[in-house]
Amino acid sequence: MKSERKKLRNTPKRLRILDPHYLDDDFAKKSKYGKIIAPPTFAVVFGAHLIEPVFTDKELNLNMAMLVHGEQELEFFEVVKAGDSITTTAKISDIKNKEKLDVISLELNSKNQHGKDVSRGTYTFVVRK
Repeated sequence: MKSERKKLRNTPKRLRILDPHYLDDDFAKKSKYGKIIAPPTFAVVFGAHLIEPVFTDKELNLNMAMLVHGEQELEFFEVVKAGDSITTTAKISDIKNKEKLDVISLELNSKNQHGKDVSRGTYTFVVRK
């Protein structure tokens, strides 16, 4: 995924984050980053397309009517700058079958074009039985 400047700037605007690091080209050029950077919440965008196949996986056979988003944890490493290419991988890190519910955890790891980690996310979903 290419971190395009326009897309990076739209995210904080929608969330009403007014930090000039995310919005102001002139300010960003003078900052230690040298260009517009992504807000931390942008990490969700990197891997959203990788989560969806879990919901439709025939082997898991999740009952979407009973699924809720349980928890989300994000860790940040390298700052994502406009123009960076981000590659994200995903894996199911845990499945717990409990009496009245199943808990599915996914781990997403994102790296930039230099192979440096930019973020790691753990997404937990609960499916009531």
